[in-house]
Amino acid sequence: MTSIKEQAAISRLLSFLQDWDNAGKVARSHILDNFIKTNKGKTSPELEQEFSQGASLFLVRLTTWLRLIYMTGSCLDKLLQSIGIFLSAVSSNRYLIEFLEVGGVLTLLEILGLEEIKEEDKKESIKLLQVIANYGRKYKELICESYGVRSIAEFLAKSKSEETQEEVQVLLDSLVHGNPKYQNQVYKGLIALLPCASPKAQQLSLQTLRTAQSIIGTTHPSIVECVLKVLRTMHLEVQYEAIELIKDLVNYDVCQALLKGLVELLIPSVKETRKLQPKILNDSLVPQLTAHLPVFLQQAAAAKAIGVLARSNTSIAEEMLHLRVVHSLLAAMGNSDHCNSQRQASLTLEYFVQMFPVVEEHVRRSMGEELYQLFLSNAEDLYMKIDSIQADILAANKVNVSKVLHQSGVPRSNTTFYLEAHDKDQLDYISYFQKEDMEGKE
Repeated sequence: MTSIKEQAAISRLLSFLQDWDNAGKVARSHILDNFIKTNKGKTSPELEQEFSQGASLFLVRLTTWLRLIYMTGSCLDKLLQSIGIFLSAVSSNRYLIEFLEVGGVLTLLEILGLEEIKEEDKKESIKLLQVIANYGRKYKELICESYGVRSIAEFLAKSKSEETQEEVQVLLDSLVHGNPKYQNQVYKGLIALLPCASPKAQQLSLQTLRTAQSIIGTTHPSIVECVLKVLRTMHLEVQYEAIELIKDLVNYDVCQALLKGLVELLIPSVKETRKLQPKILNDSLVPQLTAHLPVFLQQAAAAKAIGVLARSNTSIAEEMLHLRVVHSLLAAMGNSDHCNSQRQASLTLEYFVQMFPVVEEHVRRSMGEELYQLFLSNAEDLYMKIDSIQADILAANKVNVSKVLHQSGVPRSNTTFYLEAHDKDQLDYISYFQKEDMEGKE
């Protein structure tokens, strides 16, 4: 038989549930406020004690009401927070199963796609999905099997709140860890986000892609094109993350395609620059506002990325010499329509000149002594001292270091130049790996 104390507790529970069942929206909102205030952070045993071992009876009412009203958004944030108290409680596996059995995951994902739902409500939905994912691999797979990656990625791209977008990143990061069955799906979803219009979504996707790439270990063929297009951004925080990802990608099988793509971006096609230039700017009476053409932003970012890669790895710098990077950098320095392209190309070329005597020889000859001395004195500010004739000469340069290397029999990808050459008429180089092979045989 139950004690008087237990009977009183059961009576209070039944009374509470009856109050909920009979309450309207306003009254239920007050009930939820009190529940959140008094039960946040409680463990499963504590919740059971609070509800006289009948906490599930209240949870089922919450999930039922969720399915009835989630499309209207009424009290949705409080309702999701209340369900979150159950799911995040210590030892709450039973509550999780009960929530999932009534289609809880599908409901949360559907909330993300409803335009009439407030951003704050969708944020609460993301937090609940985080809680579910943190239960382990089986539950991450359930989210992915419910077309969760697509729904979550689309919401990240459309969200207007940076705080909410950061919560989405946490969820995507969780889904890529410990989820071997669907980690590639998450990886592809992150790549698909790169062309989106939201700079914050691009930044967070690039950050998460770096993690995903290290976990998966292989690259998707589309990643090179997508990450290079991101370089068109005018947002420096996005550009930074793109270059950081590029630094990682050169360690994978897409290295050659990536380096080739970066070098090609240094010389935008005339067709592309004309296509991007608004027709109104063709009017001679209108100033030619080309400073922020995406293709020129991309050109400057590519020059910067090449410099970062070359300084971090001499082998990469040597490989880019074979891709005619010197010719392309000189051409970018002649782009008088975009000073940052000139500046970044000049800084990167300065490194190649300092590292490789053969480059110094060809650059000096192409620039002419006067301009070359200005370049040596201050490469960063050279663009302010170049006149239109010099800019045209740089843009039309015919420098072909790769041809000289080929004629000299220097192999690609393993060329190391002797840095203390004195005779500028002769290419002094050694092949590090060939030297190592010879020493090994001895």
